[in-house]
Amino acid sequence: MSWQALVSTLSSRRFWIWQIGGAIIYLIPVLIRLVSGNVVLPVLGLLETPWIGHWIPGNLVEKIFVNAFFPGAAGAVAGEIFLKNLNGPYQNSKEKHLRRLVGALLWVTIWTLFQWWGNLQSIIASYGGNLFEYPSVYPLNFALAALSIFTPDIVDYVGVKFRRLSKRP
Repeated sequence: MSWQALVSTLSSRRFWIWQIGGAIIYLIPVLIRLVSGNVVLPVLGLLETPWIGHWIPGNLVEKIFVNAFFPGAAGAVAGEIFLKNLNGPYQNSKEKHLRRLVGALLWVTIWTLFQWWGNLQSIIASYGGNLFEYPSVYPLNFALAALSIFTPDIVDYVGVKFRRLSKRP
């Protein structure tokens, strides 16, 4: 590992926007649950799905949206930036998305280890359940991380369309 690539990554504005923005998106439902004392979120509760075994949680819609940004896309952007700083610019879209996949899977692995450690602590939240995720949903987190490599592309596309609409008279 090149320390210069790491330093350049940590000094990247884009890196920090995705890390902080993703963490905020991840924390919003957590804070709502802690404050309300209810595991079901007010608006997203209308979109709740039944649990499928122990693998697919009832808050699937929320999980897909939140994990698309953190740790998934935050890791994807980190991987893209770090590997660009280490190996130079990517040559094509396939290489870009492969670099993002490496970052997303690394981030979700680190986050899963944190979630697992937290789950072992059995910290009971205000809503009566463990504050941390149950290990049975960890495989879903990895699947969502693999899909989240496209989140930065989607956000960029929506941003371009929004800017074009706002410039029209």
